[in-house]
Amino acid sequence: MEFVKLNNGVKMPAIGYGTWDLRGQECVNCVSKAIQTGYRLIDTAVMYDNEREVGKGMKKSGISREEIFLTTKLDHRYASYEKAKKGIDECLKNLQADYIDLLLVHEPYAEYISMYQALEEAYAQGKIRAIGISNINRRLYDQLLSVCKVVPMVNQVESHVYYPQLSYQKYLQEKGTVMESWAPFTEGRRRIFAEPVLMEIAQKYQKTVGQIALKYLSQNGIIVIPKTAKEERMKENISLFGFSLDESDLHQIRKLDEGKSLFGWYEP
Repeated sequence: MEFVKLNNGVKMPAIGYGTWDLRGQECVNCVSKAIQTGYRLIDTAVMYDNEREVGKGMKKSGISREEIFLTTKLDHRYASYEKAKKGIDECLKNLQADYIDLLLVHEPYAEYISMYQALEEAYAQGKIRAIGISNINRRLYDQLLSVCKVVPMVNQVESHVYYPQLSYQKYLQEKGTVMESWAPFTEGRRRIFAEPVLMEIAQKYQKTVGQIALKYLSQNGIIVIPKTAKEERMKENISLFGFSLDESDLHQIRKLDEGKSLFGWYEP
């Protein structure tokens, strides 16, 4: 496993396991299996309605809490300073956790700054090891930087080979924020696993298309959180280390960048 050092010195795994579409016992079993497979970053959110199951899956895995990097996010139901404070405690209870490794404001709500201020307070109190934002574009990010006490450690955004947001990644890095990708496989918006460029490079390295798509992001300093309920794919996705794409590969994949969101609501 490789790690990315956040601006406060905390080490965050370079690849994690996403849980957005997992529910019930399937979620418990998948989270447990992912951790046993080697994942140490688990990503959930209040919006996913599965925090309790994620907590149960972590316990079922048999791996100590200290080895797991747990991320969750507050949504519109906590869109104020006071509501966010309450939401943090609810997350801790739902996850059956004494602390959260990374807590994010999920979307650019009108109250995202006051929500973030509640995160800063909880961070100072030790309830959270790192704080950040999600789906925040550069304009709103700069606005937050102008008033925040703690520079966001992470910004989780749409990022994949068709819209990697590499220039934004470099800007965030300069300011001290790590970019994290949701939808590294486009969530079905593109037939990424049949992409000829990726297929050719995958054959060159004797890897899968999925591994190449993830490696491209990871090699550009972007944390990835692929989602799957299949154990075989869990093992495949986490096998990103031990090889590197060369400059010709990176150049070919960069040509796939369409420069716009596939989801229509997030723009830089």
